[in-house]
Amino acid sequence: MFFKIKYHKYFFFILFSIILIGCKLQDPTKNHGIAFLENRSNKLIVNSTNKNDVINIIGQPHSKSINNENEWIYLERVLTKGQFHKLGQNVLKTNNILILRFNKFGILENKKLLDKYDKEKVAFSKSETKNEMTKKSFLNSFLSSVKQKMYGNK
Repeated sequence: MFFKIKYHKYFFFILFSIILIGCKLQDPTKNHGIAFLENRSNKLIVNSTNKNDVINIIGQPHSKSINNENEWIYLERVLTKGQFHKLGQNVLKTNNILILRFNKFGILENKKLLDKYDKEKVAFSKSETKNEMTKKSFLNSFLSSVKQKMYGNK
């Protein structure tokens, strides 16, 4: 026999220890965007860092402003599994937005980091835009209702 009887306990203890060392007690997360955006934004110095430095530190921006080509936007979103009272649903852990504004020479002029609590304070407009393109004519709506009744009986 390979092992004697008295060494079985030690063998299983060592095997069990190796298995437990491989297990990590970390939350499962789903990342989207730039990881550790807040730490990377701390490396950026206003009035000193240029666009090339930003690309080297953070990378290409996720989007640029519609009105201003010198305003770059970076995103970070981390979802994790909820505790027992959330029944394992995804819970938003971090949700950061970094807005960088450059001057006409490409030097960082302003940086603003918004977290998930700052975005709750943003006021949105209550007005709605009506889309005239999707509005159906009387004839189109009448024919679609007849078609629905015709095929609904089958």
